Order: sequence, then C-alpha cells, then structure tokens
Amino acid sequence: MPLDPNSRRRALRTLASGLAGAGVLPALGAVPDRRAAGAAGRPAWPPPPAARDDEEAFWALVRAQYPLTRDRVYFNTGGLGPAPYPVLDAQARTAADLQHVSETGHDRLEAARAPVAAFFGCAPDELAFMRNATEANSTVASGLKALRRGDEVLFESHAHPGGSIPWVSRAKQEGIRIRIFEPDAPTPDALLERIERAITPRTRVIQVSHVTAPTGIRMPVERIAALAKARNIWFHIDGAQSAGMFPVDVHALGCDSYGASCHKWMGAPHGTGVLYVRAGRFDDIAPTEVGAYSDAGLDLPDRLDYAPSARRFEPGTRDAASVVGIAAAAAFLTEIGLARIQARGHGLARRAAAGLAAIGGVEVVSPSHAALATSITTFRAARVPFAQLTASLLSTHKLRCRQVAEQGLNAVRVSTHLFTSEADVDRLIAAVAQTVREA
Repeated sequence: MPLDPNSRRRALRTLASGLAGAGVLPALGAVPDRRAAGAAGRPAWPPPPAARDDEEAFWALVRAQYPLTRDRVYFNTGGLGPAPYPVLDAQARTAADLQHVSETGHDRLEAARAPVAAFFGCAPDELAFMRNATEANSTVASGLKALRRGDEVLFESHAHPGGSIPWVSRAKQEGIRIRIFEPDAPTPDALLERIERAITPRTRVIQVSHVTAPTGIRMPVERIAALAKARNIWFHIDGAQSAGMFPVDVHALGCDSYGASCHKWMGAPHGTGVLYVRAGRFDDIAPTEVGAYSDAGLDLPDRLDYAPSARRFEPGTRDAASVVGIAAAAAFLTEIGLARIQARGHGLARRAAAGLAAIGGVEVVSPSHAALATSITTFRAARVPFAQLTASLLSTHKLRCRQVAEQGLNAVRVSTHLFTSEADVDRLIAAVAQTVREA
C-alpha cells in the first residue's frame, strides 16, 4: 500500500527526534559535547530560526558542518559526497557503543529502517540496506525471474557501469539482449519518444538513471513508469545521482524497484546504499545472496521460507553504525529541507552553466531544459583536452572536478551541492577562462 503523504511528512518532521528516542542517534545539536557552539571552529547545529533568513549566511553555516578541507573546492559529489559532522558523530558513537559491548546492533539497524524508508517515501518492509547503488542494481539484474533467453532489457547509453554491467553480465551468462537509447534529447517529450520507439515485443525490463552521471539529465521517470506499466514491463531506477539531490518519493515515481548510493548526494558514510522493491513484487526477484536474516523459516535439509519483505536481500551481519549514518544523513538533509537543497544546487548549476557558456570555445553539454536540468554541469573546451583541463583545474586552481570520458563526451563534470558557494562557482568560471585563454 502507498505510504500516506501526510504520514510521510510527519515521519520526516520527527525523523531526528525519533531516532534519538530509539537510541539510534542523539538529537541534532547534542552529539557529542564538542558539537557546542564554536567547537572545532563550527557553529552549533541546527541554527536558530533567524539564521535561516540570510541565504548566503545560512549556507555558510551549513558548510561549517563539513570537515571537508578548504584547501581545494570540491565539485565531485556525483562521484562521492562528503559527510557532515552530525553523520560522522552518529556513526562513530554507534560504532564505539557497539564495540564497547561487542554486539552487532540489529536493534539500531532496525530502528533506522523506518525513518530511512520515510525519507524515500516507502514502507519499511520495502527497503533493504545495501553497500551502494551497484549492489542494489545487481540484486535486481541478477535475480529478476521473468527473463528468458532472447528477452530484452532497455537502458540509456549514459548508464553508469554500476547500472549497465550487471545486465551485460546476465546477458553474457543467459542470453538476454541489451538495447540502448540515447538520453540527450532536447525535451522530456522527445526523450520519452526515444524510449517508446526502442521498446519491442521482447522488452521485459526498462532501467533508467534517475539522473544520468555523465551530464546530469533528469529522466521523466513518472512518465516512463506509466509507459512500462501499460506494457507489463519491469521498471527499475538507478537513483545513485538523485537521492539527496532533490526529494525522492519512490511510490510517487511509480517504479517497481529503485537503487541508490547514500554516500553521494545524501552525505552518508562510505559504502552505504538502499534498495526499494515495491510491496507485492518481492517474489519476482530471486535473492542471489542469502544467509542469516534472509529467511522467515528454515528446516534442513530443504525448506526455506524467505522473509516476507525486502529484508530477504540483506544476507548476514550488516554494519549497523553505517546504517545509523544513513538515518543521520536523512535527518540532516530533512532539517535543511530537500526542496531548499534542490533549489540551491540547481541554482548554482545554472550560474555555472551561464558563466562557462560565455567563455569562447567552451560548450556546456548538460541539458538547458528546466525539466531535464539538475545540479550537475558538464562542459568541454575545444582547445583543451578533457583530461588536461581536469588536471589543470585541480593542480593549478585546486578545483576537484571529474573528467567525463564516457561515450566520447570528452568533458568535465561539476557537481554543486549544499556546501557549495557562489564564490566557489565564480572561481571555477574564472579558472576555466584562464586555462582556455592560456592553451
């Protein structure tokens, strides 16, 4: 059953306090004593209401919650996101507590499941904790039962290796076929038309990146979901680039499954992710890694009843401290507001795109259409190879970007997030202009 929107909002509002009450993490602003105002050179969190009114001052307070070095500007959240102090504190405290008594912390992991599920707009039983989006995608790709030799899986040519390789591996082993479409359409309508044209009578699965990694195209996933449902096609979303960039409600998206890395835009501990599988569809995916906690009943030698939830996809002991870190990341972002974070990141991306496009010989390849654009800005310079440009921005200007070699794009990717400032973006524009001018 879909999660009631009012229930979800209530769950998000009480996420931090609920976690504190369950012993998963202390209330924001209270962990540990060194988080008091001025500790380690950072202000207390959360800030007083008055501090939220001055936009740039507020984002400076947010930036102060990150231990991220100021020796360089970090523009690679699309690759790996830094974690703020509230997340690191919650993870460290949980790990220390569990080591103190040498326990696994299953109770803390389970206490974290409901608020993390609420963050993604699903029920707790629909959520499994993973190490990353790749593991989530691979669980679906390897386990989906309905595929037979000759059946087709459709995804975009810009799919991350963590989204494409699991399907290609199954194709190699079992003879399913891969079809791809080009995602760089000028409008959502044109993109949907490309997908519809690529569907054949043998199409059994459509997978798309919610936001493509190379150039930051936001897919019209709700419309794709409707298209897939009308044709009885499984629809999976690789949400590695969307979770934490903007609000995600998987029930509203209409997908059958969704995988995400939590250590990118969410700012959770490294090696964390989630898998959502819609209630009623658990048995459509054969668990490919199973063990303790996957079952609801076992009689040797041959009776096994899988857990009646997405927990069946979690074999063996999990790192409870890291899972608590996911919940703390969800609480931190919720405290700020996902809509506000989206507006900030997208606004900075538009600032970057406009400034870069004004430089002679520089082309912005990320979408300009408002419905397709995100917090990722990818560009290339005609006179400077992408690898040279990326290296120069890092070594000379101390700007950590990401080169984009996929699909012959020969470009540089910039991610702007809640810890990015307008001054950071202006510094990037000036550095690119200088590098191009001196080439």
